[in-house]
Amino acid sequence: MVKIDELKFDEKGLIPAIVVDAESKKVLTLAYMNRESLEISMKEGTTCFWSRSRKELWRKGETSGNRQHIVNIVADCDRDALVVTVEKDGPACHLGTDSCFEYPVMGRLPSDFSVKNLYRMLKGRKEELPEGSYTTYLFEKGLDKILKKVGEEATEVIIAGKAEDKAETVYEIADLMYHVMVMMVQLGISVDDVMEELESRHIIDHKVKQEKMTR
Repeated sequence: MVKIDELKFDEKGLIPAIVVDAESKKVLTLAYMNRESLEISMKEGTTCFWSRSRKELWRKGETSGNRQHIVNIVADCDRDALVVTVEKDGPACHLGTDSCFEYPVMGRLPSDFSVKNLYRMLKGRKEELPEGSYTTYLFEKGLDKILKKVGEEATEVIIAGKAEDKAETVYEIADLMYHVMVMMVQLGISVDDVMEELESRHIIDHKVKQEKMTR
């Protein structure tokens, strides 16, 4: 664990802090911290920066309500820059956009799509049940229908995989993932629940490998 005394603040007593969304992994903003604002951030669990223009402490979301709840703070190898991973309550940019980095200089912006965003959308469908939606149809039919579709799509994945048709297999896996996630929403199983289970298996697998190597 890196201590504050090990960090290298510049001649003005500042260190750059790259703020990243914990869910999307998108860079939200680049701000600066001094020792005091970093200590406040660590104590309060929400981001506090040093405003270079106003020459004062700046608690993100203090007036807008768009607070950033800190998941972790990581220093780089030179100890002169920080990455602050956060869960945000709202837009990161003062212009109202999700991120301050919305203006391509070269290439194109990465997609906001993620498994968690898909899950959130499906959960919204279950709550709102908009007319004409296939997802609404599944939720209205209930668990038995959803489970039947999961079984059908799993079979389609097997058939496509057996044929070694990559494009078709990808297509069928996407169908299966969608229907599995509908089932998860129906049963109240979150993406985090599944990831935690996978993480626990990874730890167990790692221990098993170590045991085998020491025999």
